[in-house]
Amino acid sequence: MKQAETAGAVITTSAHDTSWGGYAGYFQDPDGHLWEIAWNPALEV
Repeated sequence: MKQAETAGAVITTSAHDTSWGGYAGYFQDPDGHLWEIAWNPALEV
């Protein structure tokens, strides 16, 4: 998220714990596209 913000993105929802046990947040890039960044610990190999 910090890299996206440094590149000009606007953080719309700060990264936070989710109900499914992961971590997620949203940002909007300079072109207006909304992105979700998520981490799911169940997918760790």
